[in-house]
Order: sequence, then structure tokens, then C-alpha cells
Amino acid sequence: MSGGGRVAGAGVLPGGANGAAKTAPGTPRAAGALQPAALPGMPDYDPADLYSFDRPGMISPVIASALPRVYVPNTESDTVTVIDPADYHVIETINVGRQPQHVVPSWDLKTLWVNDDLGNTLTPIDPFTGKAGTPVAVHDPYNLYFTPDGASAVVMASKDMQLVFRDPHSMAVQKTLPVPCAGVNHADFAPDGSYFIVSCEFSGQLLKVDTKNRSLLGVVDLPQRGAMPQDVKISPDGKVFYVADMVANGLWTVDGNAFKVTGLIPTGRGAHGLYVSRDSKTMYVSNRGEGTITLFDFATGKPRAKWELPGGGSPDMGGVSADGKVLWLSGRYNAEVYAISTDDGKLLARVRVGRGPHGLAVYPQPGRYSLGHTGVFR
Repeated sequence: MSGGGRVAGAGVLPGGANGAAKTAPGTPRAAGALQPAALPGMPDYDPADLYSFDRPGMISPVIASALPRVYVPNTESDTVTVIDPADYHVIETINVGRQPQHVVPSWDLKTLWVNDDLGNTLTPIDPFTGKAGTPVAVHDPYNLYFTPDGASAVVMASKDMQLVFRDPHSMAVQKTLPVPCAGVNHADFAPDGSYFIVSCEFSGQLLKVDTKNRSLLGVVDLPQRGAMPQDVKISPDGKVFYVADMVANGLWTVDGNAFKVTGLIPTGRGAHGLYVSRDSKTMYVSNRGEGTITLFDFATGKPRAKWELPGGGSPDMGGVSADGKVLWLSGRYNAEVYAISTDDGKLLARVRVGRGPHGLAVYPQPGRYSLGHTGVFR
């Protein structure tokens, strides 16, 4: 089973040759003109809309036959619940390592990695069969990302206070980068892939990391006592990084190039997960502490609406369906998963799962490659 990275033995990225990928064969073209990346081997990108390859129907032919499923890691049950999104029923429950945190699509889209944080393993799931494979020994895999060139997996080793760059297939260590903060957690990459911004949950800080050199470029303290930054997401035009903060109850805005915090946008109590709509116009913000989802408008830079879960809940991490019609979120403290209509915020289903559901993955999704987490596609 393949992990992330270049096609073994070929040196060819999906849809292009010798690292100059444009669009995977059979995938609709993005609307804007593409620009070469600063990171060698990274596919060209659309500077006007980084998510322009994530439209409905733009499923890569690499995963065209993948089973449509929702994979839910249950941190307290040490299992992954598998849901059929067509009728919201649980298909099966997979036993995995201790405290699974996130289900992460590999860069090449061919594998889903379950981050067994306290079990110190990554359990691979084959998205074409839905079956789990042999776990790979990886220490402290709280979260997992992939560099945009597919050359490295990046393990967010939270307790170890490290970013560990690994081979995206074998997970062998390439380089270990100690970090001067507590709780490395989530990340997102600059448009050209040259750097990425990382949140540090337990010390209220952000890191800026050089992707190619795998080195630390800077550290910023968030301007609020007790800040707890969570998910990180870049705007479609690449000009702003948004960082959800559970204590600040909103989104920090960050100028990535200058590496400067520029403001705070209130969204709701316990702001946690960030997910971009299929048309790149809206970002869904899960407010875990109040059972709501804020609709953030990229064009105005302001929230425009808020949806409330009937009867309350604890919306956490998840993803948007391939057609863009359903937002799937785990209910972290309620042992359930929410399926929410993106048309009007109506709760379509509330599915019972294991205890402590966290970083669920909706699969497959549109995009040429995965940057990791629960599915950040480009």
C-alpha cells in the first residue's frame, strides 16, 4: 500500500512529468492561469484561488474507484467508525492503536493514515477496500501533514515538541526539527509551498517553517493570555492565514510573509475546525464550545451567518462532501457525528459512533494531492 510522495520508481507526479504536474488526466482544468511553485517538484498552482482544483466533479482518476466513506477516529475507544454517507449508517468499526486522533489522506491520495497518538503507530487504511493494513511504528503522531512536493510526511509530534520529517511511504525519519513551543497541532502551506505556518495549542504560539530546508524561520506569541490555537487555513487568494482559537473564540488573521498577527475575528465559543466550501467563497468554522458553525465570507472578511445544532453538540473536526452539499463534523464530547446541509445548515443526520470522535475524514474528495490533516487538498 502506497503512502504519500512521488510514484515509486517513476519520479512523476500525477498528471504531469518530472514534477511539473498541471492537472491529473481526466480532471477538469482550474479556472485561473497556473503559476510555477517555489518548491521544486510541487505542482503548479492558481494564485487567484488555491482551491480551484477542489470543485465538485474534480476527483482525481487516481482515486476514482475509492469507496465513498466517512472515517471517524474515536480517541477514547481506540477504533475507527466507518460510515456510508449515502444513508448515514455505520458499516463497520475498525480496531486501531491507542488514542487515534486523525484520519489523514496521503499526498498521493492512495492511503488513509490513522494517527494512533499514544499507540505510537500509523495504521494504513486502503480507501479502495476500506480495510486496515499493518501499523507502522511512528512515535507521537498527533497529526500528520505532507509537503506540497510530496517529498516528506510531517508528523506533528506534540508531546515530543518536534516536527518530524519522514519518508512519505515507509515513514522512515528524514529529519527531526525540535520546536520551542508546546502542542504542535495544525498547519497550512504558503501558496508556492516555500513555508508553512504551525499552531502550538498549549503555549499559544505560531511557528513559521521553511519547507525545503526543514528549518524554523520564526515564532510568534498570540496576543491573548491563555490562547489555544487550533486549525490553520489559508485564504483562497493566499494573502491571509486564518487560525482558529478555542480561548479567543474566533479567528486570528496572520500575514504569512511578514509573519505577523493582524487581527482577531470573533466566531463563537471554542472555535476549532476550518473547512472551505467547494466554490471557495465560504469557510465553515466549527465552534465546539457552543454547538454552532459560523459561515465566514472570504470576500468580506466577516462572518455572515451562524448555524446551531438542534439540541446542542460539540462540533469539532471533519470535512466537506465531494459534491459540496454536506459538512461532516465529529461531536467530540457526544460520541456522535453530524451531517449538515451546506444549503441551509439543516442537520441531516446525527450518527452514533465511539467515544471521543475527533479528526474524521470524508473520502474521496476533489483535488490533485493532499497536504494532510483530515483532508487539505490542492
